[in-house]
Parts: sequence; C-alpha cells; structure tokens
Amino acid sequence: MAENVQDNVKSRRRPPWIRVKAPSGETFENVRTLMRSKSLNTVCEEARCPNIGECWGHGTATFLMMGDICTRSCGFCDIATGRPRPMDWQEPNRVAEAVRQMNLRHVVITSVNRDERKDGGAPIFAMVIKRIRQVQPGCSIEVLIPDFKGDRDALKIVMDARPEILNHNVETVPRLFRKVQPQDHYEWAMATLGNAKQMDPLVLTKSGIMVGLGETFDEVVDVMRDLAGLGVDILTIGQYLQPSQKHLPIERYYTPDEFDAFERIGLELGFKWVESGPLVRSSYRAEQQVRALSTLYQAEPTS
Repeated sequence: MAENVQDNVKSRRRPPWIRVKAPSGETFENVRTLMRSKSLNTVCEEARCPNIGECWGHGTATFLMMGDICTRSCGFCDIATGRPRPMDWQEPNRVAEAVRQMNLRHVVITSVNRDERKDGGAPIFAMVIKRIRQVQPGCSIEVLIPDFKGDRDALKIVMDARPEILNHNVETVPRLFRKVQPQDHYEWAMATLGNAKQMDPLVLTKSGIMVGLGETFDEVVDVMRDLAGLGVDILTIGQYLQPSQKHLPIERYYTPDEFDAFERIGLELGFKWVESGPLVRSSYRAEQQVRALSTLYQAEPTS
C-alpha cells in the first residue's frame, strides 16, 4: 500500500487531514491555571501535543513528573535534554491533589528519563499511584513509563503499585532507533512490555508508534506483530509532526486510509484496542480504553 501513496511532505505543507485546533475555552484556561499554581509539568505542553485543546477542554491532562529536563536526546521530542534537577519527593502529593481538584476519573502519569538513577525514578511512579488512590478513590491510573534500560527491578517497583494501564511507547521501528532515539534500544522496549505482562497479566499493557520518520508500512506492521506477540493490549499509531526545524524532519505524511489499514491489521493481530489516526497520541481517549477493557477483563474467566 505504501508504494502507491505519493509522498507530499517535500512541499512542507500539511495535508488537509492534519488540522489542529487552537486551544481555548474556560475549562482549558482553568486546567492551565491549576497546573501553574502547583508548579506541575504536563507532557501536553512539553511535547506540543496537537490534542491539548480537546483534552484540556474536557478537563484531562497527562502529568509529566521528575522535572522538565530529560537525560536522553530523542530527535522527535521537544523536551529539553541535560542534567536534571534533584528529585522532588513532594511532587506525587501535588499531582494527586491536582487530580482531586480536577475530580478526574482517569489520569495519565508520565516522566522524563532519569538515567542518572539506577532505578530510573521508578519509586516516584509508585508513590503517585498510591497517593492518587488515597485522595481520589475510583480514579483509574495509566503510567507511561521510561524503559528503565530494561531493568526488571525498577519495573517491579511500578508494577507492585498496580496501575490499571502500564504504557511504554516503542515509538519507531528497529532500523531507525539509533537515528530517532539514540540512547534507547528496541530490546529494552520489548523487555519492558513483556516483563510487565509476566509480572501481572491483569494489568493492561499499551504501546505507541509514530509514523513518518522514514519507516516503511511493512516495518510498522512487523513492530505491531512483535507487540502483539508480547500480549500488549492497546496500541496507538499517529503521525509524527516536527516540533521545530532542529528536530527530525517529516519524511512523509501517511493518509487516513493507511491509518485505517493499521487499525484493521492491529485488531486482526489480536490487540484489544487500536487508536490509529493522524493526530492520535499515546494518551488519546485513554479513559475510554481503560473503562472498556477493564470491564472485558472482569468478564473473562481466570484460568
């Protein structure tokens, strides 16, 4: 299919199906004010998510923990790279309080990479999960974690806190890892997702892929097969959009038909939920996913 699609990125003009609405509205402003008042970071802002207006307009956000400086330098990401500030062990309390004030039913927690720590900051994830459960009972929790360099002990710290969804984005195909995320390894991503499912089969696992960085359609499908083989439940696929001229260029735009094809193939491979579209990002429609699939798991007999 990919060979029949004309690459239109060379013109640097976005195709008509890439339309991002400017964020606005009272709820959006209230969320932004709350984040600033508690000195919290969101990946929505740091990564310039195209869905920030829609998500914040519905009162939801993805909290970015452990600071706003990352130890890795991925070519697609707009988060600053450098030496992180000391860990703020009160941050989980502030995040949990924001979740309570927003009266969230589902929350997504992510972080920068903290490779200067052997545990990668895993205790922070466990702390915020436990604190949110204390102050906002009934709120489901999704954690979008780093790979912790494939370390099982660090991952177990997070898994022992039992988030409803354990998410780690593979981001791209193995051939492009060194170009797209030079300090990451495909094997670490696969180990993170595979080990999570082994540690607790009832925790939903999730991963995401960006397209438009130079991969082929078939390479994406190969990654999908790898993820399905690990029992990953939820898959997100979206178009890479260049944050600035200093970031990796867009090699091409995928068409809506191709995203539909990814969704169809993903469901055929056994994923329980596939979000595939030009503006899909990792946290898009996250609450719908956990509500639908948690009910499904409860209905399934245990072996």
